[in-house]
Amino acid sequence: MKQKFFSLLCLLLSACAFFEANARIYKVDDVPMVHLQDRTRYVSNPDGILSSSSVAQMDSMLFALEEKTGIQTIVAVLSGIEGGDCFDFALRLGEKHGVGQKGRDNGLVILLSTEERCVQFITGYGLEETLPDAKCKRIQDKYMVQHFSRDDWDKGMVEGVRAVCGVLDGSMENIDEEDDTVAIIACCAVAVLCLVLVLAIIWHANRCPQCGKHSIQRTDSRIVERHSSFVVRETTYKCSKCGHTFTKRNNEGISGGSGTGGGVIIGGGFGRGGGGFSGGSFGGGSFGGGGAGSRF
Repeated sequence: MKQKFFSLLCLLLSACAFFEANARIYKVDDVPMVHLQDRTRYVSNPDGILSSSSVAQMDSMLFALEEKTGIQTIVAVLSGIEGGDCFDFALRLGEKHGVGQKGRDNGLVILLSTEERCVQFITGYGLEETLPDAKCKRIQDKYMVQHFSRDDWDKGMVEGVRAVCGVLDGSMENIDEEDDTVAIIACCAVAVLCLVLVLAIIWHANRCPQCGKHSIQRTDSRIVERHSSFVVRETTYKCSKCGHTFTKRNNEGISGGSGTGGGVIIGGGFGRGGGGFSGGSFGGGSFGGGGAGSRF
């Protein structure tokens, strides 16, 4: 019994090793372009990594996106890629086929490689304002990578493509809301800290050096030195509590600004070529490699 179990285990391990060793490594020329056969299809899934229902969902979303905005997309989900560089592969995939309307450069490539464990977005020039690199990365981090790290390819791709479509068609305008809130809080904290520091400096500067009370009064002020760009002003103070008298000097700019001194001063693509997908064809343009990538 033990011998049969051991033999079966060896067989399973051998089968897994064989499958891994023979997992297909795609060249750019090998990636099937399903859009050439059916203009309503955008997702190339030759290894069956995604379920048919997930592919259908993404095809539907991307078709609606193109109908509404003219934005054209290639999605490639592959077991492995030649060279192992997702950015380079996605860039060459876009350069080979070219997507995006002529004069608008509104093309997009989304690549997922399970062997390299990477996802890559490449955007045309016309999308860089609407879908900048930082937003591409944010979509990957927020909607995709957490699922890919658990090998949940379907959920990661569907949620990621849905987020991309939402940004590009304007229906998901609040994708930066959480990040903006954090940024606002951080800015407010810095502003409060600066205000506290300024108030602390003023509070300290207005103390009597003899008794430490905040009861000093200015009794005299005069210019003691003149220079080409600033003057030195000497101010005399007297404490109303202990009667201590002292002077301070500070530099003042001739134009009214203030320099350094002892006092506290508060002043003032894709697709340069043809139009892409209509009729099941691609454009053939070039682009600059905007977008972002993530590993998981």
